Amino acid sequence: MAEHEEWEKLAEGLPPLRADDYYPEGEGGTAFWKSLRVDPDAQTEVNVIRTEGERLLCSPSEELTYSLFSLFAVQGSRLEYERVYFEKRRRLNTFAFLSLLEPESETYEAALWDAIWAISSEFTWCLPAHVDANRPVSETIDLFSAETGFALAELSLLLGGRLPELLRVRIAELVDERLFRPFLEKGPFHWEELTNNWSAVCAGSIGSAALLLMEEKRDHARLARILEKTERSMSFYLQGFGEDGACPEGLGYWNYGFGYFAYYADLLLKRTGGQRDWFREDKVRRIAGFQQKSFMGGRLVANFSDTQPYGSVHPGLSHYLAARYAEVEAPPASLHADYREDHCSRWAPALRNLIWRDRAVEGAAEWKDGDFVFRDAGWVISRFTAAGGTFGFAAKGGHNGESHNHNDLGHFMLAGRGAFFLSDLGCGEYTRDYFGEARYEYDCNGSQGHSVPIIDGRYQQEGTERSATVVRCETSEEVCRLELELSGAYEDGNLRAFDRRWVWNKTDLPSLSLRDEFRFAEAPERLTERFVSPVRPEVTEAGALRFARAELMLELHYDPKRLEAEVEERTYRDHYGKDTVWYALDFRVRRTEADLGIDFLFNFVTL
Repeated sequence: MAEHEEWEKLAEGLPPLRADDYYPEGEGGTAFWKSLRVDPDAQTEVNVIRTEGERLLCSPSEELTYSLFSLFAVQGSRLEYERVYFEKRRRLNTFAFLSLLEPESETYEAALWDAIWAISSEFTWCLPAHVDANRPVSETIDLFSAETGFALAELSLLLGGRLPELLRVRIAELVDERLFRPFLEKGPFHWEELTNNWSAVCAGSIGSAALLLMEEKRDHARLARILEKTERSMSFYLQGFGEDGACPEGLGYWNYGFGYFAYYADLLLKRTGGQRDWFREDKVRRIAGFQQKSFMGGRLVANFSDTQPYGSVHPGLSHYLAARYAEVEAPPASLHADYREDHCSRWAPALRNLIWRDRAVEGAAEWKDGDFVFRDAGWVISRFTAAGGTFGFAAKGGHNGESHNHNDLGHFMLAGRGAFFLSDLGCGEYTRDYFGEARYEYDCNGSQGHSVPIIDGRYQQEGTERSATVVRCETSEEVCRLELELSGAYEDGNLRAFDRRWVWNKTDLPSLSLRDEFRFAEAPERLTERFVSPVRPEVTEAGALRFARAELMLELHYDPKRLEAEVEERTYRDHYGKDTVWYALDFRVRRTEADLGIDFLFNFVTL
């Protein structure tokens, strides 16, 4: 039987989803929300939502005007429109939760109806930065339009008969008009075959909305087509991962893309009565374990690609995966994301942080120690506890054509006791140029903002052909060794070989030795070793710098006869548009040769 016919046959006999499917107690969620309202372990979360509700009741809702919408086209900036857009989603989420928690409140209910009405009245649910110039706006589907349709469809189900019929009908009409019909009739869309978060979020949201809204027998043919197309996009999404389960886009996009993959897979599992179960796939299991391997102590994240240096976890998604897979750890409570933390105010994870979180399960104070080798991605992340704290080392190979790529082959980080000493800048402010031809002029994206050499004034180049080769990778309880060949990262015909070796010694106060070996056709004119730090170092003596943070210090030792050190304070615009200081530590080779070996030693000491 053809795949399409299989989906038609399956869809024809599927019972509709009900609110009871979301709650173990049934009763349409009444018992769940009543218990959450008085549960002592939930009061911090509930009070934050209440506080947000009071703030929003006192704040008039802003409109998404043409002037705001046109700013991206005029000057390439995104934050102005998106601030208003996401605040409207914050109103929707907050008043929805408060209406579920306190169904007797006419104030919250009226505010929720207004929030739904306002979003239903928007010209488009897409962000200006994602509008496709080659198709009408009305036929464009982006991440946020798909998320919005999913959110409204889910609210329609959970609110049940409380939702006014006018709003229920309007939601169904708009989701059909803005998601289902374009997806089925106006594609293919560029994201349908992407191997990154777009395919999971867009297709997963559309597939989820269809599972929620398409209940009648007359809908089964369209539901089958949507699910068939969604499943195809999910397969492409999973192709973006190697067998090691690493997310090359970084932890933030693992939360995003894999989160929406899981939300869709869960609804599909429920509605098909277990007949379609993505969670049985071994690759999905390995991807589910990526989060716990990404942290370097406390909130510090090995934030390769466009990822923030400080992370948190969605407790709902994390507990859901921990319940499914024995090897997935329940997260430390200290890492749980605050309701206000998601500046995009996404409904799907916010809801599941409440309904999927298992308050009877308490994670350890810190993730388990381990050396995590991602052979497909070319990453190593090491985390271990000693001397009263957690220490972390991370380094990467891979290639410079990854999704949300930074030119960062051979880049590495060092952390101790919850603070970075050598770091990654993470993602900058998203603008038109940030994803355009000027992308690598931004320090956070180009190799100039990473701990890698600058050869004859040249930085690394982008592209999948710019790749690293893992020569050696060994781990034990005492030491972690990684060796990469990195000459392919540079567009330099003079560079014959570049070998970078790290030895991470996991002693009570750990140390890291780094050796770079270069072979050139002829001696380069200039060679500079650069390291990136959030801390301005102090010169202690010739050949030594130190970075002090609280009661811990990192010492950097080098040969002053061979290297001349310089520290430059620089700034970049972070993801939220804030100017942020970082320090470029440059070690210029005094006398270059055709064959060069350069050594550095980093060791932690207490103050």
